[in-house]
Amino acid sequence: MGTKNTKIKNWKFPKKVFVCFLFFMLVLFIQLCYLSLSPKIYGIDMNEFSSNRKTVTNILKSNRGSIYDSLGNTLASNVTSYTVIAYVNEKVTGDSEVQKHVTDVIGTAEALAPVLDMDVETIKKLLNDGINKNAWQVELGPGGRGITELKKEEVEALGLPGIDFVESTKRYYPNGDFASYIIGYVRQYEDLVNEDGVEKLQYNLVGEMGIEANFNEKLGGQDGYLTYQKDLAGYKIPDSKETLVPAIDGNDIYLTIDSNIQRFVEASIKEVITKYNPEWMTLTVMDAKTGDILGTSTAPSFDPNIKNITNYENPLISTSFEPGSTMKIYTYMCAMETGLYDGNALYQSGNLQIGDDKVSDWNVYGWGFLSYDKGFEYSSNVAVSTLVQTILNKQKLRSCLESYGFGEKTGIELSNEASGNISSFNYPIEVANASFGQGITITAIQQLQALTLISNNGKMLKPHIVDKIVDSNTGEVLFETPIEESEQIVSEETVDKIKKLMYNVVNSDDPIATGKNYKIDGLDVIGKTGTAEIFDVNQGRYLDGENDYIFSFAGMYPYENPEVIIYATMKKPTNGASQGLIMAVRSVMESVAKFKNIFNDTSNIEIVDTYKLDSYVNEKTDVIKQQLDNTKLDLVIIGDGDKIVSQYPSVNTTLVSGDKLFLVTNSNQIKMPNMIGWSKADALKFSELTKMNFIFEGYGYIYEQSIAEDTILLSDMEINLKLKDKYFDNNLG
Repeated sequence: MGTKNTKIKNWKFPKKVFVCFLFFMLVLFIQLCYLSLSPKIYGIDMNEFSSNRKTVTNILKSNRGSIYDSLGNTLASNVTSYTVIAYVNEKVTGDSEVQKHVTDVIGTAEALAPVLDMDVETIKKLLNDGINKNAWQVELGPGGRGITELKKEEVEALGLPGIDFVESTKRYYPNGDFASYIIGYVRQYEDLVNEDGVEKLQYNLVGEMGIEANFNEKLGGQDGYLTYQKDLAGYKIPDSKETLVPAIDGNDIYLTIDSNIQRFVEASIKEVITKYNPEWMTLTVMDAKTGDILGTSTAPSFDPNIKNITNYENPLISTSFEPGSTMKIYTYMCAMETGLYDGNALYQSGNLQIGDDKVSDWNVYGWGFLSYDKGFEYSSNVAVSTLVQTILNKQKLRSCLESYGFGEKTGIELSNEASGNISSFNYPIEVANASFGQGITITAIQQLQALTLISNNGKMLKPHIVDKIVDSNTGEVLFETPIEESEQIVSEETVDKIKKLMYNVVNSDDPIATGKNYKIDGLDVIGKTGTAEIFDVNQGRYLDGENDYIFSFAGMYPYENPEVIIYATMKKPTNGASQGLIMAVRSVMESVAKFKNIFNDTSNIEIVDTYKLDSYVNEKTDVIKQQLDNTKLDLVIIGDGDKIVSQYPSVNTTLVSGDKLFLVTNSNQIKMPNMIGWSKADALKFSELTKMNFIFEGYGYIYEQSIAEDTILLSDMEINLKLKDKYFDNNLG
């Protein structure tokens, strides 16, 4: 037993382990103190090392969604563009053997100026200003901003040190001035961000009008980012923390616009603007059974690519105006709804005394005693004013107008919609004036909405311009706009009566009927004209010049079961009174009827077919001509070459029967076509494709040309073309 205890007491191993452990702990403590307190560790400056090992965040830009028409034709999309920058700080080159910044200011400016279409002195100033301010880089704008890939390649070919490019996304509108107020535009904003210690320009697209503005968030998507740590050499540190939040691309917006109908509307308005030069004009085509806007155009308009905007208000939704006699539709409807209206009852036309005030017809002498039905056909102010005095009152009329949607926004998917004002009902004369559209204000979109009461058997349809919203990556439909129909607001009996009155306005044989110039055989158009006085706030009175009016037409067709609603307004044309409005409305109604095959059995209107164009470039002329001979397109072949070198319109464009397709061949021998019946726009396109000089006399359509058909055209020829209007009837207002 004693021997065993002695061995235990003499065992030194635990003490040795403890001493070793204590030694290692002391070494670790000293090392920790060294790492914590020493500014340099193994010869490495830790402050410098930590400053170079830093967190980097790169923004991942989302792609903005596109805007399409109802057929899938692109109305707005993104294209890649570049901005030319010049590095002007010597730190960019640093220790590199390759020069990476601009040192030869004069040589760089002289080389870039012709390529960027800029003045040499302007570029020199930009470069020198950057150098003097010790900037890292400067942007060479405006010529170097938003350039194409081809222009970028031209700049690269110069091989200039210090010249680089910032890639960005540019919004592009392929049709230019086309449904511009509906599509709107985006503006590109620049932000200076610091990325990897380098200040860089970041471009952001923000919608500022129309669909681009109202759906800016849905179209714009959401930017993502990538965060990571980098080392001294600028590389990502392996196994270090990384955070990736992917960008979410914007959605695509499909409109209810049909580009074919939109082209009809655009062409008609442009022709009117050229000749009659109104202060503004708008024309809209709506689906009478859904409330979808099929086509709408406004003048003056603009090209969203260049933003040549003169008016930031869209007359369709943002301009409130006194509507004039189109409001008689709704006063008559209101009277009919009382059950007291008798269309055969007589009243004295001409003038009506209301207290100290007087209401007069446009023919102040009147037409003697008229029935109320005939008063509507004649657009008699006295007729509706008498109805207000006898079977209506201010409360009832105001209640009717409110229930028809006037005085409040429709909620269409466009920004800056106005509500109009129908509150001027304080005095008897104000109520009488309101009954024929004076002293109250509405918007064009409200008028279109109210007209659906007639086309939809007494139930009102909410107008829409957006068809659906689609995920741009998956094609999944995220939202589809429903047809929004109200409860029964007006009885079907009243609708039938008002349709009959509107039919007579357009189709009556009575020479005094105010809408007879809108009659088109085979279309059974029904409608109501309007001629509203314009109140000048500065003068405190209504203007009294010959053309100081807002002319309008509200109509639909066919009579029995309307499919299309059309509403057009035109303010203060410089000449011709309502001639321009008649010309535009008739042209659009005929074109849409052909396109949608809307006509009665007695009509001689030709059925319209649609064609989506292929690419004909580099194809044999005779083969394509034979292929297209079976279509109803108006084929114009320029030159007698055996191969096609260009075409207009381009591939995937949809044309309808009668539209011109220009094919340019590989021949310089060009013959004069027969241009009789051509529009000015078609002639201008021929001039552009052939470089021939045309001189136009008049407006409208060509009826005489100075060069005979099939004459060989020479470059120094001057070709005179005479044009005239398509319609000549006088309007009675």
